[in-house]
Amino acid sequence: MDRKEKKLPIQYSCYFARSREGEQFVPEHAIAYVVSGSTVLSDGMLVKTFREGDLYFARRNHLMKYTKHPPQGGEYRSITIFFEQEFLRNFSLEYGYKPDKQVITSAFEQLPSGSALSNYMDSLRAYEQLFLDKGGEDLLAVKRKEAILVLLNFMPALKNILFDFSEPGKIDLEAFMLQNYHFNVDLKRFAYLTGRSLSTFKRDFETIFHATPSRWLLQRRLQEAYYLIKEKKKTASDVYLDLGFEDLSHFSFVFKKQFGVAPSLVG
Repeated sequence: MDRKEKKLPIQYSCYFARSREGEQFVPEHAIAYVVSGSTVLSDGMLVKTFREGDLYFARRNHLMKYTKHPPQGGEYRSITIFFEQEFLRNFSLEYGYKPDKQVITSAFEQLPSGSALSNYMDSLRAYEQLFLDKGGEDLLAVKRKEAILVLLNFMPALKNILFDFSEPGKIDLEAFMLQNYHFNVDLKRFAYLTGRSLSTFKRDFETIFHATPSRWLLQRRLQEAYYLIKEKKKTASDVYLDLGFEDLSHFSFVFKKQFGVAPSLVG
């Protein structure tokens, strides 16, 4: 990342090098517009590339990884608008929007490009310095309201997601963990997303997997790493981030401890 992003509800990203920082829990709904370069998103099942001019919606309370790629000889740029729950509750009261039903979707979906929504997102480029230098809280609030109104004009069904303020309910823990073990989030987050307290999560986990969550996560990630390196001819640097390891040297250390051989020597 070439400069710090000021943590505002409307954020501007600028990268001159490939960025892999985006392995994360999505805490709030957001819409993003790729100004230049490309973004690759993955929720563990779906992988999609968004290029210059594309828009996407990211849903809160989901796990998602992203990689940002600058264009050849240029910089990656994007604009993202975040909608925290308090803001959406107030919007719901002011404009009378309410969900008709609960819906289940993936962590992200593409939004219509080449539309009034695209033009709106592109227009925010003119406000970047104002937001970064002066804050402009009142203008920020107005522009975010405008974003929701434009968004709902194109996709009215999104009200069922934007204004659903319920928290995750108790779900199948085994299926969830087998799908999401490679996300680098703490146990409290896994517990929350499966609709459990941390203590209940740990108890249910050990009943199902016969191991502590930390032990099982490490073993499962290492098993997948061994398979990818041996059978798919991947390198350690190819896989360690994708499997939830933060540091290459730590990954190599625990891999050798587990299998008795360094990743580079697996044949």
